Amino acid sequence: MSVPFNVCRRLFLAASMAFLASPVLADTPTKLKFTLDWRFEGPSAPFLLAKAKGYFAAEGLDVEIDSGAGSAGAVTRVATGVYDMGFADFNALVEYDAKTPNSKIQAVYMVYNATPAAVFVLKKSGITKPADLVGKTLAAPIFDAGRKAWPAFAKSNKLAVDAVKWQTVEPALRETLLARGDVDGITGFYFTSLLNLESRGVKTEDIVALKYPDFGVELYGNAIIASPKLMAENPKAVAGVLRAFNKALKETIANPVASMAYVKERDPLINVDLETRRLKLALESSVITPEVKANGLGAVTAERMQRSLAETAEAYGLAKVPAAADLFTSAFLPAKADRMLK
Repeated sequence: MSVPFNVCRRLFLAASMAFLASPVLADTPTKLKFTLDWRFEGPSAPFLLAKAKGYFAAEGLDVEIDSGAGSAGAVTRVATGVYDMGFADFNALVEYDAKTPNSKIQAVYMVYNATPAAVFVLKKSGITKPADLVGKTLAAPIFDAGRKAWPAFAKSNKLAVDAVKWQTVEPALRETLLARGDVDGITGFYFTSLLNLESRGVKTEDIVALKYPDFGVELYGNAIIASPKLMAENPKAVAGVLRAFNKALKETIANPVASMAYVKERDPLINVDLETRRLKLALESSVITPEVKANGLGAVTAERMQRSLAETAEAYGLAKVPAAADLFTSAFLPAKADRMLK
């Protein structure tokens, strides 16, 4: 039996409309490239969780996340336009901006509310406080955040900047030298050097960590940074990344053990127990601070930010103290209610 032409036409139009409305032809997700500051380890969990659980996709974003080789490199990747956004030490951004005026890169979400930098010594050395470091030899890479911020630590504790001698070493050798007793101490990220020392046979109870925030240093730590091009041309994408990440970070805080599955998915060779502990240490020491509990994740306080920038400028030998508004913006942050911890 033949079907009337007008019926066929209606059926064809209906099918065409359904096809056009299908997900296949929905708005194409915005592609973004995101660089981490380091390898896929415990602290990268919220980024990878947001990707794997579709939180970025729900914001209309297709985010490619790559590992990094240090904060300075992450800042450079964003500055050169190779990456749209990244995760880097805020102080590395401050230094880059001072050396490259008008870079206009900004931090948009402060993940580490307190710098993870610390001085590590062995208990048998008898060193228990900053004053005990006078005349000692510390080892660290030339680019290590703790070494670069040493002048701020020294000033906060009434020490001369040259109170210690420095031995420049490769990152892989730093903890080995301390474990062998070849140097008096090292600087490094708290949640990195502590675990590295333990992996080299040093017992936890034999390690003394002088964490910079515990001794008067107000520096902020790692932040999500964004290129000026992306912020100007697609502010909705920046806000979408932060909403997705904020959701993932809160989920990671609530269940760090479960979040490690997404790091393992990205790098099957990780030691899950070790990286879970690294993540917990990072959250406890640098993310969940009294300031964050009061003001929410991702934000900064204006007064402390300016003091922090003054510390950075002096420690890094910058010509002037930069303005907070030039380097951090809260314009893309999720609503405060969504950033508060329960």
